[in-house]
Amino acid sequence: MPRTLMVTNDFPTRQGGIETFAEELAKRFDPDQIVVYTASMPGDAAYDAKAAFPIVRDRAGMLLPTPRVRREVIKTMQRYDCDRVLFGAAAPLSLLSPALRKVGAQRIVAITHGHEAWWARVPITKQLLRRMGKNVDALTYISTWCRDEIARALTPAGKARQLRLAPGVDPTRFVPGQGGAAARQQLGLRDDSPMVLVTGRLVPRKGQDTLIQAWPQVQQTHPDARLVIVGKGPYEDKLRALATKSGVQDSVIFAGSVPWSDLPGYFDACNVFAMPSRTLRRGLEVEGLGIVYLEAGACAKPVIVGNSGGAPDAVVDGETGYLVDPLNPSDVAQRINELLADPALARQLGHNGRERVLQSWTWDQIATTCMEYLGLKSA
Repeated sequence: MPRTLMVTNDFPTRQGGIETFAEELAKRFDPDQIVVYTASMPGDAAYDAKAAFPIVRDRAGMLLPTPRVRREVIKTMQRYDCDRVLFGAAAPLSLLSPALRKVGAQRIVAITHGHEAWWARVPITKQLLRRMGKNVDALTYISTWCRDEIARALTPAGKARQLRLAPGVDPTRFVPGQGGAAARQQLGLRDDSPMVLVTGRLVPRKGQDTLIQAWPQVQQTHPDARLVIVGKGPYEDKLRALATKSGVQDSVIFAGSVPWSDLPGYFDACNVFAMPSRTLRRGLEVEGLGIVYLEAGACAKPVIVGNSGGAPDAVVDGETGYLVDPLNPSDVAQRINELLADPALARQLGHNGRERVLQSWTWDQIATTCMEYLGLKSA
């Protein structure tokens, strides 16, 4: 029976987008067909005891493709009789691929996310990425932009191995009509107060500053509207100062970090989700896709997306939301005002967004595609 060894630095109990990606894929394998080799981290023993599949923890908290890690991965592969390998993040662990091929790996799939795009721009890491593409059967990408950026580092054969594998959404968790009332109560908002939401780390590339700059124009048309900013990060003090300077401090709510379990309620509570993300530092800081747009869509909310990096893949412009110039507050304000002024339009775009998620962005569909790349299912 084929069995897959997932090798990944990114796995619970750590939290993050790549960790979620790896966990959601692993959970959808038959428990007898997947083994996870990952790093040690606080609380891992309790998590591993509840897992339906074997999890082998390296002694290190960060895995690198060193000779010692290579030996341990090979030992685990042989112990569990694995003949497929899935790298939860291609860089840097898929550099182990040649050694794993020698001991029986029939198919090797390496998942890229967003950070490999800047690997393709730096000479040393570009060469490493080129090696990764040469030694796997599939090098996946999460968005068209990421595909094209990563391809800059690859050989023609490596480019031919690029296959799409975007992150997914759980539409039973991110669902309309659940949790919005409680979230509004926590925020102190009336049921009829227009609410625009942005979630994410408070850093310049996420575009929270553009939303704040747009907010005076929104308030001219919708004086009761509130901008809710969920997240923490190093940009918070500057964002708060910008809200004060713009005269909108009373209508901008900094909600801080929100428990993962409560996030669907915040999406459900808003009228519009907006994150005008942008590319910074010559492409080294960029949104690879932006799964939050799809989570909002799954909750039947229209989305406003910065036309930058891989984010455009997360929206169908004019059908599930709008692409905007992330450096133009007036453009952002115009789209927000349009959606707040026309609830029927907002509902239609939100409905279209959920339908799009159900058609091709669920974790079940993503996992099935991954298994096809591993040769476990027929395409």
